[in-house]
Amino acid sequence: MLPVAAELVRRGNMVRFYSFAEFEEKIKATGAEYISCDSFLPKLTKQEEVCLKKVSTTEMTIQDLRVTFNMNDFLDREFESFQPDVVYTDSVCFWGKLSAWKHQVPMVVSTSTFAFNRLSSRYMKNSFKEMADMILGLPRVSRELIKLEPLGYRIKGIIPLIQSDNNTDSIVYTSQKFQPCAESFSDHYAFVGPSVFSQARPQKEKERPLIYISMGTVMNDRPDFYRKCIDALKTMDVDVTISCGDIINCEGVGALPDRIRVYPYVDQLDVLVKADVFLTHCGMNSVSESLYMAVPMVLYPQTGEQHAVARRVTEIGAGVMLKEDSAEGILTCVQELLRNMSYRKAAAECSADFRACSGAAGAAEFIENAPHSSGVILGQCVKSNNSQNFHA
Repeated sequence: MLPVAAELVRRGNMVRFYSFAEFEEKIKATGAEYISCDSFLPKLTKQEEVCLKKVSTTEMTIQDLRVTFNMNDFLDREFESFQPDVVYTDSVCFWGKLSAWKHQVPMVVSTSTFAFNRLSSRYMKNSFKEMADMILGLPRVSRELIKLEPLGYRIKGIIPLIQSDNNTDSIVYTSQKFQPCAESFSDHYAFVGPSVFSQARPQKEKERPLIYISMGTVMNDRPDFYRKCIDALKTMDVDVTISCGDIINCEGVGALPDRIRVYPYVDQLDVLVKADVFLTHCGMNSVSESLYMAVPMVLYPQTGEQHAVARRVTEIGAGVMLKEDSAEGILTCVQELLRNMSYRKAAAECSADFRACSGAAGAAEFIENAPHSSGVILGQCVKSNNSQNFHA
């Protein structure tokens, strides 16, 4: 949402961005007014913390609904005093959606994954554990929804909160060509391409190939996997950059051969500018940035949503699935991507497609013109100098 917020501000809008302390400086850098929501976060039990770290859909949903309950009085006052013209809210920020509905303010949903409806959801491959978590968690979710009813939030079940529909104005940060089943979505959807600040172009000329490895920022506590990557690539004439997050100690991956570097964090776009292969967990943001910089991928999805993204990458020919996460399996996949130029070509074609999208400017224009009235099927809070307020 950050590049879009910056564009909205540049166009003369007043933007209030409701978020959390770790993002404060980045939000302020866009010119938006930062509003802290940290005090409304529920206190977690140890079990709830464990479930969140394991990316439990049930636990994330429950905590999101509890934040909505905690923020109710505050948001009622905000809507009354700020009087936003549009609410621009993340697709899984339930308190954003519910508040827009409650106060009858036009809403634009920011969809940081694919848009998922009944057709595109078939791309997801939920594990038995994920399915059990969702099914067994329904009674708990229902109890949280019931608590919201006296506050004016009336919603029949959780599905309307999580599934895309053809009547809701939505920004999707991918291209229409990359979106699965794009023809099944109405013109309430704006496929604006990846939301990135960088204007850099791929620069692949160098002495040796560069292999980049990251498991993202959530499920990256995998020292065993990083060691396999090191074992797999230590004898290859390549440079390797591994981003492992701050959950594990970089020294915990063991002795490092020459040309292999491990960091807690890197500027991912800067690395992808020069990278030749990206071994990724297939988070939507990582895959989008990889394709934006024309980098083919070794695909190692961990969740149902990530499996959907990985499947789409294989369909366009820009990556291979890591079916065996052994050192031998990793080596085989990396060698295939370096040897077969068709993967690089497919990634480059997708990069061109992404860069041809309307981007942050198109997203800002779509938000400014909300609500959109038609629903033809295809083949944040903000305040402006020209009388528009936007609530992010």
